[in-house]
Amino acid sequence: MGRSDSPKSPSLAPEAALAEEIGGLVCGIDEAGRGPWAGPVVAAAVILDPGGVPSGLNDSKLLSPEERERLFDLLVADARVGVGVAAREEVDAVNVLQATFRAMARALAALDLAPAAALVDGNLAPELPCPARTLVRGDCHSASLAAASIVAKVTRDRIMVELACECPGYGWERNKGYGTPEHAAALARLGVTRHHRLSFAPVRAAMEAAATARR
Repeated sequence: MGRSDSPKSPSLAPEAALAEEIGGLVCGIDEAGRGPWAGPVVAAAVILDPGGVPSGLNDSKLLSPEERERLFDLLVADARVGVGVAAREEVDAVNVLQATFRAMARALAALDLAPAAALVDGNLAPELPCPARTLVRGDCHSASLAAASIVAKVTRDRIMVELACECPGYGWERNKGYGTPEHAAALARLGVTRHHRLSFAPVRAAMEAAATARR
């Protein structure tokens, strides 16, 4: 993997600062899927090799699907990567934020080498077995957080494509479970599946409308 020399690209400066403070390896943790109406929340923890930051690494939201897939393959091959998933049932049972924290903790635990500290994208962090620091819009500034955002996004997108085969008609292969007009129309037409988040207001509304129509 080649190194990215763009000054606008995320760098390892946040990791270096935290490593100097704490000592030891630093991982980045990010999630995908807090907002969708269906499917799990997925988190990734990534420890990058400072000598092997892939060219083009950036916040997953700024990349094309093709670029995310390319970078995902490089990261899985050459970085230390852990993935954690919180199922739809957990989202409904404990709320989406707590489910996200569970996925993040599982991603950290899935690493084959325990880091000394973690950078977490956003302004809230779960309880972890190591010190954690938050970084707002961290996937735009930290290389390991950008990497984690890509791994989490690609992993979740692949899950939603699989679920789209199980539950056709909702367009999950395209909208990935987010509340698009296509998804909303399908929800009204086809009803709620076992993969929908029952605690989310649009899904509850669809269930109530279906119940009213049956009366």
